[in-house]
Amino acid sequence: MQEYLRPTEIIDWKHPEVEQLAKELASGLDDPVEITGKCFEWVRDEIYHSHDHCMNPITLKASEVLAAGTGYCYAKSHLLAALLRANDIPAGFCYQRLSRDDNGEPFCLHGLNAVYLPGIGWLRIDARGNKKSIDTKYNPPEESLAYEIKVKGEADLPEIWADPLPVIVEVLTKYDNYEEVWENLPDIPLIRSRS
Repeated sequence: MQEYLRPTEIIDWKHPEVEQLAKELASGLDDPVEITGKCFEWVRDEIYHSHDHCMNPITLKASEVLAAGTGYCYAKSHLLAALLRANDIPAGFCYQRLSRDDNGEPFCLHGLNAVYLPGIGWLRIDARGNKKSIDTKYNPPEESLAYEIKVKGEADLPEIWADPLPVIVEVLTKYDNYEEVWENLPDIPLIRSRS
């Protein structure tokens, strides 16, 4: 589990402001399930989704997301992982491959988190941010994700990564406004099993 707890350049939970917020959110709580809920709801509701709210700058590191108050789903997952790891709760990254228009190609990745909770195990949580068509909740052990897999080519990628995928980091580093990111959302090809 140590790889899901460590600070990194992107999941910089030892940054003073990130660590302070993590402790504030956990104040008076001992149960990792409750602490996770507080962290999840704060990121979901207090950090604005860059495209939904037409906001810059483009953020990558947890500390940047917190300072700017905005981020794409990927960046929001980086901040949530940092807050959880700062509270000694293992957190990783999951992705869904989704159709951009519900009709197939083009596809893009959607970023969310997995958290390891006592008595539950790994649970996917999606702090993307709610809007008219999306209503995610924190309701362990049930998952409440922003998107369902609906069309051929979409997929719930089963892995739980300790670090963000390089293709995510590349896009959030290369482009500097929310429209450019939206036009170049990252994707990865699905690997077909040989059966």
